[in-house]
Amino acid sequence: MDTEANVEEAIEVLQQLGLKEYEARCFVGLTRLNTGTAKKLSDLTEVPRTRVYDAIRVLEAQGLVEIQHSSPQQFRAVSLEEATETLRDQYEERVERLHDALATVEIVDEDDESSVQEVWSMAGQDAIENRTEQLIGTATDEIVLVIGDESLLTEDLIETLNEVEDDIELIIGTLTPSLQEEVHAAVPAAMTFVSGLEWLHGENATEDDTAIGRLLLVDRGSILVSSIMPETKEEQAIFGEGFGNGLVVIARRLMAQGLIPVRDPAS
Repeated sequence: MDTEANVEEAIEVLQQLGLKEYEARCFVGLTRLNTGTAKKLSDLTEVPRTRVYDAIRVLEAQGLVEIQHSSPQQFRAVSLEEATETLRDQYEERVERLHDALATVEIVDEDDESSVQEVWSMAGQDAIENRTEQLIGTATDEIVLVIGDESLLTEDLIETLNEVEDDIELIIGTLTPSLQEEVHAAVPAAMTFVSGLEWLHGENATEDDTAIGRLLLVDRGSILVSSIMPETKEEQAIFGEGFGNGLVVIARRLMAQGLIPVRDPAS
C-alpha cells in the first residue's frame, strides 16, 4: 500500500472514530511534519487555511495536537503512541456510556414466545466472533468447533477456548493437518482432529466459491455456522438454538460424520 493510500485509510479510520474530515486530515498531516504552520498544513492537506485553525482547536481539546504560540503559530501532533492511547480511551469511554445508557432503557414489548425454532443471521467477523465466544461461555457439557479458515483462530478465541472448564468436553476440528497442529499447540486441553466433512473442503472449489468459516455446536442445542464471502472476504453466519430446532438437528448429524471415531455429539 503506497503512502497516499495509507493517508486516506488513516483519515477514514479517524472519521470512524469521531473526527470530522478536516480534523482528520490536519491530524494526519501533522503526523507527517515535525511542526507546521497553518499555511504549511493547508498546502499539505488541501484543507482551507481558515478551517485549519478550527480543526486544530478541536484536536488540541482532544489532546491530539500541541500549539506553540509564536508568530506564526506552530502546530505538532503528539506521538503516535500517545495519540492512539488517547483515542482508545475516548472510544472505550463512549462504548461504556452507550452500554450504561442502553442498560437502563425501558423494554416496551416483552416477547414471551419461545425461540426454539428461530434462526437468525448476522454479519461481520467481530460480531460473529463475539457471539462464538458468548456461546462457548454458556457451555455446560460439550463444545464442538470446526474451523474452516485459519484467520478465524484469533488470540481472543484462543483465550476463550483455554478458559473452558475442565469438565466440559472441548472438541476442535480443522480442515488441514497444519491448522490442527496450530490449534493443538494453542489449546492443549482440546481434543483436535482433521475434519472428515468432505463437503467442507470444497475439493473442486475455486476462489470464486464461498468458503466455510466456522461451525460451532454447544451442548447439542445451539449452532452457529458461518461462511466467508469470496469477493469481500466478509464473514456471514446463521445462528439457531433449541434441541428441537431443525437447523441444530441437521447440523449435529452432519458434524457427527466428520468427528473422530466413536465421537458423536448426539450420543
